[in-house]
Amino acid sequence: MLKLLIMSCILLGLPLTGVMLAGYPVGRYLEFPPVTRFIDHAPFSWTAFAVFTLLIVLSVSPFIIRAVMKKVDAPRTAMRPFPWWGWTACAALALFWTLAWTRFPLFNDIQSYTFVPPWLCYIVIINALTFTRTGTCMMLHRTGYFLLLFPVSAVFWWFFEYLNRFVQNWYYVGVQYSAVKYFVLATLSFSTVLPAVLGTRDLLLSFPGLRLRFHEWIMLKPQHPRLLALAVLAVSAGGLGLIGIYPDYLFPLLWVSPLLIIVALQALFGERHILYDISTGNWSVLVASIMSALICGFFWEMWNYYSLARWIYSVPLVHRFSLFEMPLLGYAGYLPFGLECAVIGNIAGGITGKEKN
Repeated sequence: MLKLLIMSCILLGLPLTGVMLAGYPVGRYLEFPPVTRFIDHAPFSWTAFAVFTLLIVLSVSPFIIRAVMKKVDAPRTAMRPFPWWGWTACAALALFWTLAWTRFPLFNDIQSYTFVPPWLCYIVIINALTFTRTGTCMMLHRTGYFLLLFPVSAVFWWFFEYLNRFVQNWYYVGVQYSAVKYFVLATLSFSTVLPAVLGTRDLLLSFPGLRLRFHEWIMLKPQHPRLLALAVLAVSAGGLGLIGIYPDYLFPLLWVSPLLIIVALQALFGERHILYDISTGNWSVLVASIMSALICGFFWEMWNYYSLARWIYSVPLVHRFSLFEMPLLGYAGYLPFGLECAVIGNIAGGITGKEKN
C-alpha cells in the first residue's frame, strides 16, 4: 500500500502540483471530455529534429546490429494447425476493418464504434498464432491473467490520457460524445492495449532466434543500485512536476518518466523489475517488449488513419515526415511504452500468480 501510495502521488500529483505552483488555471487540465486545446506548440526545428534523431539512432543501433550480426542455430518449431477460432477472428477483422474505413450510409450509426472490434480480433489472432507455434496461449491457458489485463489496461491508459493534458500531444476528432458516453467508449477502447501488446510479446518470444540472439549479451549491473534508483526517481519526479510548465521541451517524459519512476520504486523496495534480467546479460524479454509495442503501434496508427473517430497529433519541434497521423520520430515513444506495458503486465501477473517477465 505504501508503494502504491507513493506511485499515485508522484504520477498523478506532481504534474498538477507543478501547474498549480506556476499559477496556471487548473480547471483546463481536468476538463472532461478533454476538448479544449490551450497549448500553442513550438514550430518544427531542424536542430531539435537532428538531436532527437541522433539520440534514437544511438539507442536502437546496438540492438539492430546484434540482431543482424549474431548468428544462431535456432531449432525448428513444430507447427500446429491454425485453430478455427483464429480463422473466425480473421474473417471478423476483415469485416470490421471495412466498416471502419468506409462510409456506407447503411452503417452510419455504427461508424464511430469501430475501434474496439478490430482490436479484439487482433488479440484473438495473436493468441491463435502463438497457439499454433507453441501449443499454448495466454487466452486459453492463462485465462484469469488474460481477463484481468483488460480492466488493468483501461486504468493504465487513462493515466496517459491524464498526463497528455499537460502536453496535449494528441487529441480526438470526428465524433463528439457526452461525458458519460465518452468515458464508457474510451474505457472499452483503452482496455485492449495490454492484451494486444503482451499477446504480441508472447508471439515474438515463441521464436527461438529472438531469445538466442539476446539471451547472453551485455551485462549491466550498477554497483550502487539503490543510490541509482533514488537519483532516477528524483530526476523523473522533477521532470513530471515541470512537464506542464515546459511542455515543448519535456513532452518525451510523458513516455519515459512513468517507466523510470515505477522501476526505481521497484528497485528501492527490492522487487524484481523489467530491467533486472539485463544484469545477467539476458535482454530477450526487454527486446520483445519493445518490438511488440512497435508492432501494435503500427496497427494503431494505421487503423486510426481512415477511421471516423480518430486522434490527431500535435508534437512540438519534431512534427514532420508523418507515417499515418504520427510524425516519424513519434514512434520512438513506443520503445519505453513497450517496457511500461511489460511492467504493468508483471504487476497484474503477481495478482493472479501468473507473473511472467
